[in-house]
Amino acid sequence: MSPVTVVVVTWNSAPVLPGFLAALPEGMAGLDWRLVVADNDSCDDTVALLRTLAPGAVVVETGRNAGYAAGVNAALDAAGDHGAVLVCNPDIRMRQGCAKRLVDGLVDGVGIVVPLLYEEGGRVPQHSLRREPGVLRALGEAVLGNTRAGRFPALSEIVTDPAAYREPTRADWATGALMAVSADCLAVCGRWDESFFLYSEETEYCLRARDRGFATRLEPTAEAVHLGGDSQVSPRLWTLLTLNRVRLYRRRHGPLATAAFRAAVLLRETSRAALGRPAARAAAAALARPGALRATPGP
Repeated sequence: MSPVTVVVVTWNSAPVLPGFLAALPEGMAGLDWRLVVADNDSCDDTVALLRTLAPGAVVVETGRNAGYAAGVNAALDAAGDHGAVLVCNPDIRMRQGCAKRLVDGLVDGVGIVVPLLYEEGGRVPQHSLRREPGVLRALGEAVLGNTRAGRFPALSEIVTDPAAYREPTRADWATGALMAVSADCLAVCGRWDESFFLYSEETEYCLRARDRGFATRLEPTAEAVHLGGDSQVSPRLWTLLTLNRVRLYRRRHGPLATAAFRAAVLLRETSRAALGRPAARAAAAALARPGALRATPGP
């Protein structure tokens, strides 16, 4: 069997990279593996740290801030022939044996397996499982809020039922901070969509995989800590996340459905902007602009 390829995309990741690398051996315990990192033109010490702390890693310098999906593709190209792939953010800290449990779950039509994700110091897993985006779900989240709407599958993308996180659970898609992808799924689904500079690329890939017969599943015995959280506080990143949600929906639906979905998302951001949230205010302003969805997402 080919070794598991650990794919990481970095951009100015020096603050989080040492912790990721330190946790990697325990997280990958029981597997033959190799590390391939695509660096998107970091201007800090990311590449130097990689050379020092992980001298055996393959490091691909893309030469530009190419985006997450482009980084994944560059790393996969550099890896050449591979078996299962572990796609992960550098702010992930895998716990003992996490990767093997993920890879072992790639059976019976399951093409993507994700772990339980925890915040740093958290004891309750994050709600990382998602349902396919829809107009009613976007409206439910706008009117009721994510937590209350999550109690009703028809009214929210977010799966909040605690029982779903206690057993292997299939979902339409899941948070992409750490996911194992089978070689068969990669071969059938092909490259990650680089038109999504950041955010929604994992949604698009999971939905594409599902369309081709590969399920996404949670493996609750695999655990990892996800530091994350920048998009919640950065107006620029939250705007990009919001616009890409609507762009992806437009890819899969007609103009009328897209207009309704955009209106529901705009309602959500506008209502939160009224509560004084700068990130929501920026996202609402961008989404309301004519031609906002025609722009190519970028840095």
